[in-house]
Amino acid sequence: MIPKVAPWKKDTVSSLVDKVNAGSTLAIIDIHGVPADTMINMRADLRDKMAIQVAKKRLMKLAWENAGRELSELDTLFEGAVQPALVSTQQLNSFELFTELKKTEAGRAAKPGDVAPHDIVVEKMDTGMPPGPIVGELNSVGIPAKIMKGSVHIQKQVTVLNAGDVFEGDLGMMLGKIGINPIVTGLRLCGTLESGVLFTPETLDIDFEQFESDLIGYAAGAFNLACNITWVTSQTMPTLLAKASREALAVALEAAITTADTLPHLIARAHASALGVAGTLDAEALDDELSAMLGAAASAAASAASTVVEEEESSDSPAEEEEEEEEEAAFGGLGDLFG
Repeated sequence: MIPKVAPWKKDTVSSLVDKVNAGSTLAIIDIHGVPADTMINMRADLRDKMAIQVAKKRLMKLAWENAGRELSELDTLFEGAVQPALVSTQQLNSFELFTELKKTEAGRAAKPGDVAPHDIVVEKMDTGMPPGPIVGELNSVGIPAKIMKGSVHIQKQVTVLNAGDVFEGDLGMMLGKIGINPIVTGLRLCGTLESGVLFTPETLDIDFEQFESDLIGYAAGAFNLACNITWVTSQTMPTLLAKASREALAVALEAAITTADTLPHLIARAHASALGVAGTLDAEALDDELSAMLGAAASAAASAASTVVEEEESSDSPAEEEEEEEEEAAFGGLGDLFG
């Protein structure tokens, strides 16, 4: 006798198959520990970006097979999932999906039976709470507290629980009262499948700002290397041409080759050389035009030298003033000493 399948199970599998076929990026998330009302709000917030469906693993596997997928892929995605849910999206790639799901995470106070995700360390601090029964309650769970200056203080740093240990009694509640909520709840990503490639959360957890900065640095380094070895590309061509133009101009000037580009530089150089030679001659050997040019050059040089001297004096004056003040202070001290 063929067992009768409940209609809701058929509907669930059919819905899962549609989502598997529709998504360019598929993922399994773990919703264990997420309150029902919080889950409803999260799904509503993410509805425009992704579809989320909660189902039993057996039904997900059946839907995965019906969609023509390899079960080994789903088994990999299931790793670490206590209460799995399927995520399907056309809008987000794996990295973007990880970022969106990361935003749903929030800390909550630990309850008896919760496992510490890391060492629970309470720092020495002023809790800001007024005196009251809280002092005895904190001490009862191993947190040394006393009243100081009208408020409750934690006397020293203490590790109240090690990673992997189980919360018992009122410890989680008392930690929550001093602002320590170690249990992270949210839609925890177990893995994604995109274009046949499986991604783990560790691979997707990237600091995008640092990644962008590194990428810019690598691109700049590659560009400099390409220019230094004269590697011709569409990106390096403008820089290489500008460099070649500068070097060609320098060679042409050194060889005194006359072109439309070198002529202004050559004339300026010849003019400067002529003035240099004229400066060595007697004034009687110079005509009025050369004398005027030499006079203008001398005035410009004197003005430049005067500017430099003034800048040096202005920079030295604070030091001189400080020395004078120190001398006056020293004399004042001697006067005080000898009356």
